Amino acid sequence: MKLESTLQKSVIKAIHNLYGQEVTAEQASVQKTKKEFEGHYTLVVFPFLKISKKNPEQTAQEIGQWLVENTNEVVRYNVIKGFLNLSIGTASWLDLLNDVRSSVEYGIVKAGDSSPLVMVEYSSPNTNKPLHLGHIRNNLLGFALAEVLKANGNRVVKTNIVNDRGIHICKSMLAWKKWGDGETPESSGKKGDHLVGDYYVLFDKHYKDELAGLQTKGLSKEEAEAKSSLMEEARDMLRLWEAGDSETVALWEKMNSWVYAGFDETYKRLGVDFDKIYYESQTYLDGKETVLEGLKKGVFYQKEDGSVWADLTGEGLDHKLLLRSDGTSVYMTQDIGTAKLRFDDYPIDKMVYVVGNEQNYHFQVLSILLDKLGFEFGKGLVHFSYGMVELPEGKMKSREGTVVDADDMVDEMVATAKETSQELGKLDGATEEEADNIARIVGMGALKYFILKVDPKKNMTFNPKESIDFNGNTGPFIQYTYARIQSVLRKAVEQGITIPDLLKKDINLSVKEENLIQLVGDYAVIVKQAGDEYNPALIANYVYDLVKEYNQFYHDYTILKEEDIALRSFRLVLSEEVAKVVKSGMSLLGIEVPDRM
Repeated sequence: MKLESTLQKSVIKAIHNLYGQEVTAEQASVQKTKKEFEGHYTLVVFPFLKISKKNPEQTAQEIGQWLVENTNEVVRYNVIKGFLNLSIGTASWLDLLNDVRSSVEYGIVKAGDSSPLVMVEYSSPNTNKPLHLGHIRNNLLGFALAEVLKANGNRVVKTNIVNDRGIHICKSMLAWKKWGDGETPESSGKKGDHLVGDYYVLFDKHYKDELAGLQTKGLSKEEAEAKSSLMEEARDMLRLWEAGDSETVALWEKMNSWVYAGFDETYKRLGVDFDKIYYESQTYLDGKETVLEGLKKGVFYQKEDGSVWADLTGEGLDHKLLLRSDGTSVYMTQDIGTAKLRFDDYPIDKMVYVVGNEQNYHFQVLSILLDKLGFEFGKGLVHFSYGMVELPEGKMKSREGTVVDADDMVDEMVATAKETSQELGKLDGATEEEADNIARIVGMGALKYFILKVDPKKNMTFNPKESIDFNGNTGPFIQYTYARIQSVLRKAVEQGITIPDLLKKDINLSVKEENLIQLVGDYAVIVKQAGDEYNPALIANYVYDLVKEYNQFYHDYTILKEEDIALRSFRLVLSEEVAKVVKSGMSLLGIEVPDRM
């Protein structure tokens, strides 16, 4: 923030003038003063004691006195041991508010043609079932992270890798072929991904029945699995697909197209999108070729059975299988193939994978392998690792009774939002169409915010009812505050109140008003920190702190009825800028804020 930067330079100057020594910007950095102490910014003076050759209190007193006498910003100071608390004058806060006001997109850094190109991979679904609750956290984190990185001046490519091949999709295909009787999404009225998922469940049911029957004849579980005719049929279908059999490929394309149509509908409801989608059916062969090239160059080695391995003992890891003895790929090989294709398509400077924390080891290995193969982004690969998401026991169950479908979750959220909004009278006077739109905005805002406010690394429990509370650290509380501000601004226009381009500097601000300006100004710092730390939760919790502070201000001070015109103008501008920052922050999280609620 500009004010912090100015203070930092003034501290460096103070040290030079008082003690004849130069200090670094890092040593001269200031932090926000803790709420229990008087002041806006705090300077820790312990690093300067060797230079000043005085005790902490004396050193702080001298620096504080110099800043009051020689800068326009600092008007008072107090010393607590080695901590110098600085109070900033009203004029500086109004300058900061005017700076924020003059910036159309305060806190956002636009990318240029030569800015770093960051690719963010998220979602990564399988085509044998619908998206589930775990995918919701993945998609929301991936989209928000991409937006945050974009806001930090990066060119960003959002990408998805779809696991569209293998035994799992063949199970759905075989079940449909045997028992589907030509059923389609149109004839059944089901979304395509749900229909295909139902056949995957149906395969599993018949498979378990077959195993149970074989075990009653005296076979062990392992023997029954080896003898299963149904699983053998699924493997035969996979072999036919790999051989390019036209009938099998046509069925695969048809059923996958149903799934993609279903996925697209869910993605649209979640408000996420992709710039480029890759499919494993198109990348796994590239992976094999890249590994074989690595083998020729001596990067990998081959065992007597023909399998190809990477020796990672030099990196403190073990030996990693890359190609089986029959020449088939493993997951790692597919990821190498996908990485190669992406590198061919884009001049990637950094690759970010949004994948759960159970894959930490996988990405540690992938980073090393890509680096060994000469991919520039390999060493700097980022695994954006996140924890699992669960529901409170018994709150909500899917048709299978285990995994919660994303679509069911969204339906539940929108329905609960409508019910809660009606109970609180927030839909009074709204048409049915308006009520449905508000319910959608509030329901999705509640879902997204509740998930994104949690540190991504932590496991979390998602509580649908709690997330729709209009009080506390929730999306609806933030949305309602934004709508409240818009209502104030509309009333100002209706009353013919005009706001001057520049605010007067001879007004008296309260501590609460100064703190609110400081918090608004912090937005740029938070956006940068969220980008540096790959943590959208910082923005979510910052926005909550901002609206909580604004609500206290709104409760304690009059705005439209303030008789002092200059003070009224200031409070309207402050309200306007709080709303601007709230909208920007929520937008980075993919959350809409309504003008009316």
